[in-house]
Amino acid sequence: MERRRPPQTEEGWYVLHDFRSIDWDAWRDAPERHRSSALEEGVDYLSAAEDAVDAEEGESATFAMLGHKADLLVLHLRPTLSDIDALERGFEQTALAEYTERADSYLSVTEVSGYMSEEFFEDDEEVEDTGMRRYIETRLKPTIPEAEFVSFYPMDKRRGDEDNWYDLPFDERADHLSSHGEIGKEYAGRVTQIISGSIGLDDFEWGVTLFADDPTDVKDLLYEMRFDPSTSRFAEFGRFLSGRRFPAEQLGAFLAGEPIPQDKTDHGHHHGDSAHGDSSGHHHGDSDGSDGHHGGDDEDEESVRSELEEMGVYAGQPHGEDVHAVVLYSAADPEELYEEVDGLRTNFDHYDTHVKTAVYEPSELADEESETAVVSLWETERAANTAAGFLADLPDIVRQAGDDSDDSWGTMGMFYAVKPEHREDFVDTFEDAGALLADMEGHRKTDLLANLEDENDMFIASRWDSREDAMQFFRSDAFADAVEFGRDVLEKRPRHVFLA
Repeated sequence: MERRRPPQTEEGWYVLHDFRSIDWDAWRDAPERHRSSALEEGVDYLSAAEDAVDAEEGESATFAMLGHKADLLVLHLRPTLSDIDALERGFEQTALAEYTERADSYLSVTEVSGYMSEEFFEDDEEVEDTGMRRYIETRLKPTIPEAEFVSFYPMDKRRGDEDNWYDLPFDERADHLSSHGEIGKEYAGRVTQIISGSIGLDDFEWGVTLFADDPTDVKDLLYEMRFDPSTSRFAEFGRFLSGRRFPAEQLGAFLAGEPIPQDKTDHGHHHGDSAHGDSSGHHHGDSDGSDGHHGGDDEDEESVRSELEEMGVYAGQPHGEDVHAVVLYSAADPEELYEEVDGLRTNFDHYDTHVKTAVYEPSELADEESETAVVSLWETERAANTAAGFLADLPDIVRQAGDDSDDSWGTMGMFYAVKPEHREDFVDTFEDAGALLADMEGHRKTDLLANLEDENDMFIASRWDSREDAMQFFRSDAFADAVEFGRDVLEKRPRHVFLA
């Protein structure tokens, strides 16, 4: 008898969905001092959980549930089961617990599997692809998205007489998940997911938690996936529970029956993806991402901006607003990369925080080692960071600007909109400047790239040994001459920005 090959798995954080029902009669009848005490202890517990004060790392969030199945969901992600256990018992010690009953719960653990990257599980092998490495990290230690709507359901892979998932060959299972994931790509930027394994931990094999600002995006995604064979032939589901996120400090408004959340916060989305079950790494909307900030601390960046401003150089975010830039470099063919990016950009455009995403290819001055850049601009740092997680899944990503910030200062990006009639002059001047830069102490590499869709939209990426080395260049006469030259050849003032 042939035994099918199971995918290997690597586990990360444990996940607890703690669903609670409120005893509304008891709450209304309780003396005011009892309600005040319960509310204070409840807010303290939820706030502390969301800040992960109980553990070295982790995530928690609070949701008001819709319908009769539960009133409240407290979602916890923590490194150990001991952490989860302490959080469960900690809630029972609060005065608020007296007015609740556990309506349901689900225990699982984040994971990645061999469907996503067999290389990850090979002995003595490291994942060389920067995007895949970043993706794996964010799958094992996800961040709970700030999207308002949440939908949770458990699921199994079918083991029927005719359709038995576990009787399929490995390659056929992988193909199913890859096809399934292509549907999820269409919802990137709109639906974010956390998929966690629960075999041996709870009643089903996986728990699926979907996040979105628009609930109909979740509905549309799941409806479309119903027609994919991975679902129609091989998926079985438990019950669905849906809710809306609110801040812990608004627990009083929740218990008082007032509208929540009471103030709209920015909802960025996290990227990187996976299919139903098996933690395959294929797209089901966005999987959550991590911080991804690479520009040094805020005080250092502000001091650099101030110094440049004194020299007449604008060094805020692009466009003079709170816009943050993410730059990733790829070894893929620029045209092929553009096709992938164009699909993502369509989904990014659903968000008001998205400013621009474009592919910049090396200019005619580039050497053989120059790479194509994907630049994505967002109005908030959170949105930029979450976009970075998804963009890291593009083909042949080799690094993100700032990944090597421990031993170099390469987090300056320079954007130039060149007048068409002066493009050749600009390129010639850059070539002269490149010769000058090559002789400057601390300079590592500077590349000129052009937007694949608009050759007059130029991007210069510069890397230095240290911040001070870069500042020496900005203080130089050569740079002052370049600024003066730019007044004649540029459509807009140059933007020297820090990358998220």
